[in-house]
Amino acid sequence: MNRRHLLSLTAAGSAASLLPRPTHAAPAVKLEKGATILFQGDSITDAGRDRKSEGSANNPAMLGRGYPFHLAGQLLAEHASLGLSLYNRGISGNKVPDLEARWQHDCLDLKPAILSILIGVNDIWHKLNGNYGGTPEVYRDGFAALLERTKAALPGVTLVICEPFVLRCGAVNDTWFPEFEIRRAFAEEVARGAGAIWVPFQAKFDEVVKAGTEPAYWAADGVHPSQAGHGLMAKIWREAVGI
Repeated sequence: MNRRHLLSLTAAGSAASLLPRPTHAAPAVKLEKGATILFQGDSITDAGRDRKSEGSANNPAMLGRGYPFHLAGQLLAEHASLGLSLYNRGISGNKVPDLEARWQHDCLDLKPAILSILIGVNDIWHKLNGNYGGTPEVYRDGFAALLERTKAALPGVTLVICEPFVLRCGAVNDTWFPEFEIRRAFAEEVARGAGAIWVPFQAKFDEVVKAGTEPAYWAADGVHPSQAGHGLMAKIWREAVGI
């Protein structure tokens, strides 16, 4: 990272820190009969889901092994009379531009009542690996445009934006910072601008690590959650969304 780019990131981070902080209080979310809930994102959401069954709502193989699977089991059990349809359309390796390219088929056509998006780790990880050139501003602007497109097509959708997170172990080292923090701040800015519910994954993972568990307990490579990590994500998500 050259000096000019580092200074620009530092300036952006300082500006982001001056933004008013949201309260994170979720509006009342009412689950309607027959509602569709869609989980979108990268490999953290994908979690080994079966592509062949992706059109089959509530299919355990389609939901993968991660937090969408945990959430689906809980919500379907607790709201059996509502006939909910839950889908996982996360794809490993995806960045914001990848979501945009497949958004019509993998999101808008499903007409979700609740749309949950976790995206951002690959937008920096692929850059660090030399496979992508997107800046934090490209991430912010592309994400904002995607949400505007979604709201225009689905005026009644409840947007749930999940905080990108990493834990300091495995693949995550000092080269990720301060840029990752800036991208996290931009994700929060975009969520606030879209009137979305914010799910504070990084904040909560930081809390449990500070309380005494090792980062690798939650995500061995610093990015992909363990079973415990996915379980905690489901808990955090429900607390934030309020269902």
